[in-house]
Amino acid sequence: MESLDALAGRVRTADIVDAMRRRHQHRCHLLDLVSPTPGRRLFGPAVTISYFPACRAALPPERYNFKRLFYDAIDGGGDGRVLVLASNGYTDASLGGGTKLSRVYNHRLAGILADGRLRDFAELEQYDLAIFCRGETTRSGGDVVTPYEANRPVVIAGVAVRPGDYVFADASGAVVIPAAEVRAVLLAATQIVVEDAESIVAIKGETPTSLGRAEN
Repeated sequence: MESLDALAGRVRTADIVDAMRRRHQHRCHLLDLVSPTPGRRLFGPAVTISYFPACRAALPPERYNFKRLFYDAIDGGGDGRVLVLASNGYTDASLGGGTKLSRVYNHRLAGILADGRLRDFAELEQYDLAIFCRGETTRSGGDVVTPYEANRPVVIAGVAVRPGDYVFADASGAVVIPAAEVRAVLLAATQIVVEDAESIVAIKGETPTSLGRAEN
């Protein structure tokens, strides 16, 4: 049986979105993402950290900090997983930078999908990760948002992400696949690739005359 990684290597975000539309009507795709590693493909099951408006009284930093929440998120292992950072509406705030996010590389996650900005693109580019976010910033976001909760369902840009759901992203965008259906969706996406290739061949043979006959 072909591995999930092998199937994912044969498709693009658009193919998976089309496959998802054949099975579901809910929104599953994200657009307008920026990446320090645009040529890399991101694929793997999600672990999540959600952010909340910063308040030292309500959310004391000794408990609510990236280090603690990151290790809560990857409890049981991080290999091949995708860290999803949900800004909860603070899409212009920094959710992390090269120093904090080096943990993602150290624990062999596949990469990061962030519904917010990240710092230190030049540094992040050096890590063996695929990273997609809302853009780069130079200002720390710690006075705006703080990590609040790990491995709970989150919503990013109208898309639900549950821990264990699969995230796929490339230079064109990202898509979230329910964990129970990931193989079926990827197989459907590979079939769409085949169908599109067949359509391209058929289009090459089109003429005004052949189009007229088809319409009749």
